[in-house]
Amino acid sequence: MDERKKSYFGLVGVIALAMATELNEQVSEQSLPDVMGGLGLSHDPAIWFNSLYISAEVIGMSLGPWLGITFTLRRFSVFVAHLAMISAALIPLTQNLTLLYGLRIIEGLAGGFAVPLLMTIALRVLDPPIRLYGLAAYALTATFFPNLSASLSGLWTDLVDWRFVFWQAVPLCSMAAVMLWYGIPSEAPKYARFKIFDWRGAFLILVGMGALSTLLQQGDRFDWFNSPTICILALIGFGGVPLFVINEWYHPLPLFKFQLLKRRNFAYGATTLLIFVVIALSSSTLPADFLREVAGYRPEQAYLVTLEVACMQLVMLPAMAVVLNQEWVDSRVVSLIGMTFMLAACIGDSFLTSVWNRNEFYLWQFCQGLGESMIVMPLLMMSTNALVPAEGPFAAAMVNTPRAIAETIGIWMVQLIHRWRGSLHSDRITDQIGRNRYRLYQANNPAWQHPAPLKPDGSLRSQDSLIEFKAQIAKQTAVLTLSDSFMVIAAIVVFLMVWVLVVPQRTYPPRINFIQK
Repeated sequence: MDERKKSYFGLVGVIALAMATELNEQVSEQSLPDVMGGLGLSHDPAIWFNSLYISAEVIGMSLGPWLGITFTLRRFSVFVAHLAMISAALIPLTQNLTLLYGLRIIEGLAGGFAVPLLMTIALRVLDPPIRLYGLAAYALTATFFPNLSASLSGLWTDLVDWRFVFWQAVPLCSMAAVMLWYGIPSEAPKYARFKIFDWRGAFLILVGMGALSTLLQQGDRFDWFNSPTICILALIGFGGVPLFVINEWYHPLPLFKFQLLKRRNFAYGATTLLIFVVIALSSSTLPADFLREVAGYRPEQAYLVTLEVACMQLVMLPAMAVVLNQEWVDSRVVSLIGMTFMLAACIGDSFLTSVWNRNEFYLWQFCQGLGESMIVMPLLMMSTNALVPAEGPFAAAMVNTPRAIAETIGIWMVQLIHRWRGSLHSDRITDQIGRNRYRLYQANNPAWQHPAPLKPDGSLRSQDSLIEFKAQIAKQTAVLTLSDSFMVIAAIVVFLMVWVLVVPQRTYPPRINFIQK
């Protein structure tokens, strides 16, 4: 078998590796209550359990492309597969909290290394005529895996065993290691690159990016700038990022090549992917939160809502590759149509009420599935179309690191909405109850689903009536807060619609550019 065909096996292997690491992150986040119970974690250690993963992932995405070129893609990708497999296998067996955190950091680094490897290998292996299909495989990490995670969370926690939240990665990583070793061509390591390694940049990534991601994830719990810890993290994070940009601009062998941002389409793709990860919360996190908090669903019952979007990606992403490969198709128009679908879905979801269940989400999730694939594929094409293979590692680092940071921005945004709008709605509902106290006193009426908590004489209707009444207030507050969350995301989509009309230039498919050359 010739080297070209063998390299396709390597591409399949890195797709399997990215799938394993992405699912490990997403499924463990969806299954966190069950994981907490299985590992014996309380609330605060469980938050750090997720926070450490994302912080390590940001660092891994920044350093992964440089390490892959230095140690060769073949050796480094196989190493990453073993790193992800060993950490995932050991986490469910660990009771020591310090060791558990260490394994979680290793798992996060492996996840951060894997996703840029997928983009780097796809750009290197695939010729321009079929490059868009490789980008469709990369797009799965941003659209398919996050929506598939709820289905696997329900499968493992409710039907099998919570340990498989992590052990699911073992067979995928094993297969990935074999295919990567077979399919990626052998090269000589470039250890001479260590002589001019960007140590200052690596240190600023470790300290600055780590502080910034931790700040965004832990800020709400520490009461933001009322906490000295958050103030120190903000000083380190916001001070380290400008220093990192200056260092990379003048370094002879940088980790990030910020000069690529001079190209309008690449700058558009890098920034829009960050925003896209945030607005994708409207198809995965927010519906799942509603079904869990308001409707009382377990993952096994809620998974169909996000599985609909995931299944659509398997069809729509290759279809978008075919459409965008046509010379007459303007990728900006395709993006605009996709954003229109996303906007319609967010507005439709904002009308949710406390009586909604998963059936009411199906139509809007269909629009979400169409919109996500029609946004992510054009922006990947526009950002990578003018790249040469030598620029692939730089592009992988600069596209994926903001994407990892976007996950923390999404967490921060949801927490901020819950804090501000949730407090407002809770105060208003409580105020209305105080103004209309007579509504708490009603005669018996067996037709009511939720009778008033007090009898006409002021005594409790039942022992738990006030607790149940408080739970109903919490549900109504959650409904109004989630409705506001959908409207905030709709506003971000409107901004993207203006952004796509102003910033990117007309892009022709890689196939057309290849023929012209």
